Amino acid sequence: MKQTFGKSERLCNLNIIGRLFKKGSPEVQTFYLYPFRVLYIYAPEAPSPIPQVLFSISKRNFKKAVDRNLIRRRCRESYRLHKSQLVSLPAGTRPSYIAFLYLAKEITSYDVIETAMRQSLKKLEKLPPVFPKDQSNS
Repeated sequence: MKQTFGKSERLCNLNIIGRLFKKGSPEVQTFYLYPFRVLYIYAPEAPSPIPQVLFSISKRNFKKAVDRNLIRRRCRESYRLHKSQLVSLPAGTRPSYIAFLYLAKEITSYDVIETAMRQSLKKLEKLPPVFPKDQSNS
């Protein structure tokens, strides 16, 4: 598998991003693994066979765009190198959409980000898929 991070792997759809960040939504699963908070959705109707990913770094914690871009580059690079363990899973058992929120208040080294990314992808591998119940009857 090629170790690339192309346009088809980036989460750009505003409707799906809204679903990911909707408070109290039963379809969104989450866990914390310093320095990340990981939000993910299992969606069988997803068009892409590869999970679509979003990286978010808070403007409140990092005022300078240079700092946010540095962290985002480090996160994307560590994901790009370690995504193969997630992509190798069957389509129904891996999340379709993933958001990595960077929570640390300082710029951490690439080693810390890479370790956390590896652990979070491993955790995503082991988690059982949770599909929301049909909401049409309520």
